[in-house]
Amino acid sequence: MKPEDTTQLTLYSYWRSSAAYRVRCALNLKGLSYQVIPVNLVRNGGEHLGEEYRAINPQGLVPVLLHQGHVLTQSMAICEYLDECFDTYPLLPANPVERASVRSLVLQIACEIHPVNNLRVQKYLKAEYGDEADTVAWMLHWMFMGFAAIEQQLNDRKDHKSGYYSDQPGLFECFLVPQVYNAERYGTDMSRFPSISQLVSRCRKLPAFKDAAPENQPDAVSL
Repeated sequence: MKPEDTTQLTLYSYWRSSAAYRVRCALNLKGLSYQVIPVNLVRNGGEHLGEEYRAINPQGLVPVLLHQGHVLTQSMAICEYLDECFDTYPLLPANPVERASVRSLVLQIACEIHPVNNLRVQKYLKAEYGDEADTVAWMLHWMFMGFAAIEQQLNDRKDHKSGYYSDQPGLFECFLVPQVYNAERYGTDMSRFPSISQLVSRCRKLPAFKDAAPENQPDAVSL
C-alpha cells in the first residue's frame, strides 16, 4: 500500500468511493498524472480500517492524496489544493461571486447529500435496524431532497444555461457526477431532475470523466 515515489501525486482510492471519484475527475480535468493505490473498503472487513492505512489517515477514509511528502485528506480540500498548486485548467471561476456559488453547490453534495448515505452510514443502519430496504429508502430520501434543491438552483440561473454550470466543467461537476453515479446504483429516478441529468450526461462523454469512472479503475470488480 506504500507508494514508490513520494514526490509524485499518489492517490489512495477505492473504485466505488464517490469521494475518491471526485478527486480522480479533478486530476484528470487538470491533466495531471498520478499513481493510484487501491484501498479495498470491503475485503477482509475493509483495508481502510487496518493499522497500515490508519497510519496514513487516522480517519480511515478515502481519498488520500500524497504529494511531496504531504498527506492530504478530504476530497474538497484535495481538489482545492490541486487548483492552488497547478495552474492548468482552473476548477473554480475567477469571479468571487461565481466561485462562492460553485462552492455552495459543491458543499451541498459533500456536506448535505453524501455523508448520510455513504458506506459506513449504510453499515451502521443495517447493523442497528437490520432492514436493507429501510436503509436504501433512507438514502434515497436524502438524495432526492438534495438533488431537488440543486435542480432548482440550476434552473434559476439568470443565463438559463442548460448545459455545464459554467462554460466548462469544473469543481461542481467533479462532485455532481459521482453523486449521481451513487444515486443510480440505488435506483434514484434521475428523470425527475432533467437539468442535472443533462449536465451529467455531457460530462460522461468527456475523457476526464470517462477515465475517472468506477468501472475503469484498476481495482474495479464485476458484481
